[in-house]
Amino acid sequence: MKEPRTVVVTGANRGLGLEFTRQLLARGDRVVAGCRQPGHADALTQLAAAHPGHLHVAPLDVADERSRQAFAAEVEALHPSLDLLVNNAGVLPPGERFGALDPRVLEHTLQVNTIAPLVLAQALAPLLARGRHPRVFNLSSRLGSMALTQSFQTPSYNISKAALNMATVLMARALNPMGIGVLAASPGWVRTDMGGDKAPVTAAESVRDMLEMLDRRAEPGAGEFVDRDGGPLPW
Repeated sequence: MKEPRTVVVTGANRGLGLEFTRQLLARGDRVVAGCRQPGHADALTQLAAAHPGHLHVAPLDVADERSRQAFAAEVEALHPSLDLLVNNAGVLPPGERFGALDPRVLEHTLQVNTIAPLVLAQALAPLLARGRHPRVFNLSSRLGSMALTQSFQTPSYNISKAALNMATVLMARALNPMGIGVLAASPGWVRTDMGGDKAPVTAAESVRDMLEMLDRRAEPGAGEFVDRDGGPLPW
């Protein structure tokens, strides 16, 4: 049986973040779950009651620098080391079309989907460096692949995920020498509030596949961009 890990999950109150938290706790891991309004995160409150001492829910608005700093300080106060950072929090603005793009929407999307994962990894790097087989795991998307792009759609999201892929490579160059792996994965088209009801993959299936993929990978991660089963995706 594997020794329990200490894991940070962002955007943990719903969708894939909630499912990561649920499955990590079921494995016996300790989780710090970041979300904007812990007082309204009923599902996390129930998980905390079901797994006493293993789940700490902390306020985190990933788009706000003060909130990110306070969150990193809270994680450090709770745990001497960190084994896995799951950069899951993300936004997908609806209804964008060419000719009517709002630069403020693009800016906010970049703050949440690209800048936050990079600066959180930077802030938590000292804790990760003391972890066991530590990794930064960035939730990217096939929509961030330039090679796979066939039409103009969800531009803020696509641009932010393409930029996250570059940030993942840069994180790997900075963190690999500290013994920290870095990987970006596309979870697939998942049935969540973001993915919608027509998506073919459930959150439980997607997270199960990604955690099993991380278990199988011998290499910690040097900035690769993969699908949820570990197959390489084109940039």
